[in-house]
Amino acid sequence: MSLQAEVMTAMKAAMKDKNQTALAALRAVKSEILLAQTSGGNSELTKDDEIKILSKLVKQRKDSAAIFTAQNRLDLADPELAQAEVISQFLPEQLNEDAITKVVENVIAKVGAQGMKDMGKVMGIVNKQLAGQADGKTISTIVKGKLMS
Repeated sequence: MSLQAEVMTAMKAAMKDKNQTALAALRAVKSEILLAQTSGGNSELTKDDEIKILSKLVKQRKDSAAIFTAQNRLDLADPELAQAEVISQFLPEQLNEDAITKVVENVIAKVGAQGMKDMGKVMGIVNKQLAGQADGKTISTIVKGKLMS
């Protein structure tokens, strides 16, 4: 089943349950999918394109929630985190830090990275391997830690 069909099914369920938070998140996903389909000229999205869209939406929600939390506006942060959770259910299973660290160590060994000057090379490969399975900020922190030591 395509992502668009899954989202539509989930939207129907959210409407029946009168879950406004889930409905808002799913409508955002549907909107981004339609935008991507119409802007690219190609109406079919690849699995990678879908993962990028979903990851972007989750990141936006988490960033907004962090800003709201910093401003002590939990009334605004909580719905953002709830929407991020709804969107995350369509992403592949997220890896824990230990699994990410193993992948980073393997890539560093394979590439022969010597220091921070090779961070871009390592990040590019790791991001491709872990697309949708790990947050870019987490990957970046682990790569920095490994290259500095």
